[in-house]
Amino acid sequence: MKATAKLHELGQSLWLDNITRAMLDDGTLKRYIDELSITGLTSNPTIFDQAIGKSSTYDKAIRDRLGKARSVEDLFFDLALEDLTRAADLFRPVHDRTNGVDGWVSLEVSPLLAYDTKSTLAMAKDLHRRAGRPNLLIKIPGTKEGLPAIEESIFAGIPINVTLLFSREQYVAAAQAYQRGIERRIKAGLNPYVGSVASLFISRWDVAVKDEVPDKLRDKLGIAIAMRCFKAYHELLDSPSWQRSYNFGARPQRLLWASTGTKDPRASDILYIKALASPFTVNTMPEGTLKAFSDHGEVGDILPQDGGDCEKVLAEFAKAGIDVDALAARLQDEGAKSFVNSWNDLIGCIEAKSSEIKKAS
Repeated sequence: MKATAKLHELGQSLWLDNITRAMLDDGTLKRYIDELSITGLTSNPTIFDQAIGKSSTYDKAIRDRLGKARSVEDLFFDLALEDLTRAADLFRPVHDRTNGVDGWVSLEVSPLLAYDTKSTLAMAKDLHRRAGRPNLLIKIPGTKEGLPAIEESIFAGIPINVTLLFSREQYVAAAQAYQRGIERRIKAGLNPYVGSVASLFISRWDVAVKDEVPDKLRDKLGIAIAMRCFKAYHELLDSPSWQRSYNFGARPQRLLWASTGTKDPRASDILYIKALASPFTVNTMPEGTLKAFSDHGEVGDILPQDGGDCEKVLAEFAKAGIDVDALAARLQDEGAKSFVNSWNDLIGCIEAKSSEIKKAS
C-alpha cells in the first residue's frame, strides 16, 4: 500500500495544492485521485498566475471572452470557475460518499476586498452561485477584518475555507466566527451543516526564523505551532457549545494543514507530511511534495491530541528570542500583502495575455 493510501486510511484527507487546465485535460488530476488517494484540492492566485502565464492552454478561453467579460477580474473568475467546476465534478463522488465531509475544491475571493466585509460576502455569494457546485469552498482570509465576513458567509450557507491562519489564537478566532454563523443558523431554523475548513500555514514559520535560531531548533517551529493548534482544535470539538451544535445536525469545521512543502533544502522533503499525520484533518500539499510522499514517504506517529511537547519546544524558541505572538501577527500581515501582490500579478498576466491575443486576431 502506498504511503498516501496509508495516510488516507489513518483518517487524514490528502488534498492537492494546485490546479491547471492541463492536468484536467490530460487526466493527471484523475490519476492522482485514483492512484494517490487525493480527495480535494486548493487553489490561489499564484497557482492560476503560473498556469495562465506559462502556457497557451487558456488562450482560446480568453479569446472567446474578449469583449464579453465585465472586467479582467470577472474574466479571471470565469477561467477559474471553468477549472474548479471540472475538478469539483471529479471529486463529487467523494463528496457524496462522505456525506459532504470531503471532496472539496477551493476558490479565493479577491484579496482587494480584505477590509470590506459587505463586498467580500457579496463576492462569496456570487462565486458560489456561479459555480453551481455543492463542493466548492470559498477562501476568505482569517484576518481580523475577515472574521465578520466568515461569520456572515457561514450564516448565509456558503461553505468557507478560512485561509491565512498562523497561530492558535488566530485559529480559535476563526473557528469561533464559524461557530457563531452556525449558531445563528440553528436559531433561525436553518440547516446547520455548512462545510468549512480552517487552514493553518506551517512552513512559513520555519522560513521566518531559519537565520535566528540555533541548528537544534531548525525546522521545529512550524510543527510545534501545529501541535499547539491541534490541541485547541480538540478542545473546541469537545466543548459544550460545539457539541450542542452537533446535536442540532451541525458538523465541525475541520483543521487543515497548509504550506506543507519543505522550504529548507537540508530537511526532508516530506518533513511536514510525516509530522502532521492526524485523523479528521486535511493536509493540502504541493504536487512535488505529494509525489515525494508517494515515492518514499512513511506515516509517522499520530499527532498527540494534548499537544505533546509543543509548549516545551516553544519555550526553547522564546529563550532564543522568538516572540511567537508578534511573529504570528507579522506572518499574517505579510501573507495578506503577498496575496494582494499575487492577485495584482495575476490580473496583470491576464491583461497581457488579452492584449497579445487581440493583436494576433
